[in-house]
Amino acid sequence: MRILVVEDEAKAGDYVKQGLSEAGFTTDLARDGIDGLHQALNEDYDLVILDVMLPAMDGWTVLQAIRRAGKEMPVLFLTARDEVEDRVKGLESGADDYLVKPFAFSELLARVRTLLRRGKAREADSLVVADLELDLRRRRVTRAGTRIDLTAKEFALLELLLRRRGEILPRSLIASQVWDMNFDSDTNVIEVAVRRLRAKIDDGFEPKLIRTVRGMGYVLEEGEAQ
Repeated sequence: MRILVVEDEAKAGDYVKQGLSEAGFTTDLARDGIDGLHQALNEDYDLVILDVMLPAMDGWTVLQAIRRAGKEMPVLFLTARDEVEDRVKGLESGADDYLVKPFAFSELLARVRTLLRRGKAREADSLVVADLELDLRRRRVTRAGTRIDLTAKEFALLELLLRRRGEILPRSLIASQVWDMNFDSDTNVIEVAVRRLRAKIDDGFEPKLIRTVRGMGYVLEEGEAQ
């Protein structure tokens, strides 16, 4: 998931970017409205976090330009302006949510995840690699036409691996995205979950899809698992 933060306050921008990056999101930061608009229009983002009071071009104008260009990614306004009229104006201008400063990062993260889930609903109904298919709408998994029963956590883990297939995912990212927890090196919950998922997805099938990259994490790709 890629997120663009457009924030001119140095400390606030760095704080949000660092927090989102630690939560597993690829996060870019723009310091003014013109740069933010340029990045929003020329890159593919899953979400934009946009301040209202920006130098060069304010957030209202940036949002209007994003929508005029046909970009439909969710936009979250993050601003010190807490008047009702401002919140209404933001939502009516095409924003999807509005969070007033100061804020708790946990609330920002919850709102980000909610908006991203809404965005997923507009995506394709299934994820496919090789002969493995994950049906997002019906919450079903099949491989080579064979139905595979997964627990809720196994389904979430497989979805994460599929969405980021080909990318080595560290245990810390998997812990935050699937279990919503900080990774504790003393626990083997990630290893156990991956082992169980691999047994269901790969045992008895070729090619092997889930691979352990020693000292780094796990990756789903078409190749021999080790």
